[in-house]
Amino acid sequence: MMTPKPTGSLFTTIKNNIATITFGHPASNSFPSELLERLTNELISVGKNSSVAIIILKSQGEKAFCAGASFDELMAISNLKEGTQFFLGFANVINAMRTCEKLIIGCLQGKTVGGGVGLAAACDYVLATKQAAIKLSEFTIGIGPFVIEPAVKRKIGVSGVAELTIDATSWKTAYWAKEKGLYAKVFETINELDAALETLSLQLASYNPDALLKMKKTLWQGTENWNTLLAERAAVSGELVVSEFTKKALQKFKK
Repeated sequence: MMTPKPTGSLFTTIKNNIATITFGHPASNSFPSELLERLTNELISVGKNSSVAIIILKSQGEKAFCAGASFDELMAISNLKEGTQFFLGFANVINAMRTCEKLIIGCLQGKTVGGGVGLAAACDYVLATKQAAIKLSEFTIGIGPFVIEPAVKRKIGVSGVAELTIDATSWKTAYWAKEKGLYAKVFETINELDAALETLSLQLASYNPDALLKMKKTLWQGTENWNTLLAERAAVSGELVVSEFTKKALQKFKK
């Protein structure tokens, strides 16, 4: 598999014991494998930083939060091993968020698709704008959201995942996501979102760090098998992505 030249950005700022991890990519904040690996490593590193009480995860710009995995890399997969490795990218990020020793607050300013929905679901609490509609469009290119499904199902249940997955061409509104439990609050504007995020994060950072850690572990009880589970799901997607059906669907999508 020929890997495209790494692009995208990832940086962390720490202020008032709050770490803000910001990712970005020219293609609607999508994730090439290299950027997913960097995010995984950053979450592990920041999670162990004793000067950090809370983590905020956000993306650059005022439009899309995340367009999921890199389409160019998806197109370049040629065998099962490459396919499995590709989908392990989001599996590793979700597991890093799950095992991180800090509560993670998601900040969603715009639309999110596929793997980006998985990132939102793996956050412990999500604030969003009304522009933050979601979609799981994997069926349209011959695969399915198998890797992110456990994280999404944990937040919105089996019926919510089924609705998102089966109605693969339709956007669900931010208010739908809030009603289902994916988002905690929805705001009219980015300014309102940012103000609420600052208030919440400062409040959380003032709490007993031991209580925050114990709550984090409590929230994720029952997910101890996810290292194995998500790796198995990556193999399922890896097999599907090299099928003839998916290859043809991807070519049509590209055109």
